Amino acid sequence: MANTPPLYQQIQQHLLDKITSGEWPAHHQIPPEEQLARDFQVSRMTANKAIRDLVQKGYLTRQSGLGTFVTDRKAESSLVEVYNIAEEVRSRGHRYGNEVLTCAAIDADDEVALRLGVRLGSRVFHTLILHLENDVPIQLERRFVNPRWVPDYLDTDFSRHTPNEVLVAACPITDVEHIVEAVLPDHQAAEWLAIDTLSPCLSMIRRTWSGEHLISYARLLHPGERYKLRSSMHRELK
Repeated sequence: MANTPPLYQQIQQHLLDKITSGEWPAHHQIPPEEQLARDFQVSRMTANKAIRDLVQKGYLTRQSGLGTFVTDRKAESSLVEVYNIAEEVRSRGHRYGNEVLTCAAIDADDEVALRLGVRLGSRVFHTLILHLENDVPIQLERRFVNPRWVPDYLDTDFSRHTPNEVLVAACPITDVEHIVEAVLPDHQAAEWLAIDTLSPCLSMIRRTWSGEHLISYARLLHPGERYKLRSSMHRELK
């Protein structure tokens, strides 16, 4: 006979079933420890451990004086910092993957030349990568890189390293520009992201510099229902 899982794991599984089924959506308040302890006929310490572990894994959040709530599990990125998307996904305890759709040198058109600060028709590096979280598309990254500053960019095995990793290693980022807007995807982007063309998306244009050098221009497209952008600020009181 199979071993029966510990009581705290049974409580965890009960809570996870409620969350993953959608019965308890984001921001739903879960039963308090005392009620879970009574329902499962365990000590309050056991119920506390079950909740505490799910808080650490990011499924729940505690709000002092109010209770414990289901978190919004959308993927998120910072609007201020530039992070490696693979690390972001893994930090949530999820599995990162990607599909490399394009990896080639091309001639810069009007938009790319303007955004990347090169002459029209200049040779630039272009990658198009679909980033996945637990096999679900969360970002379509179209990136253009100035070969002068990252000459080995196209030699990268992008199944093992993200563009961010390559650029940071070659040219430490000193300045970043972000432009964000809500858009609808075209048919091809919708197909790659596994959404329909009426699904709102978050579009981010990102340019990065290393000192005086404009290194990269990227267009990042995120399904709105799966992604959010975050920003925070700290200001000292005078």
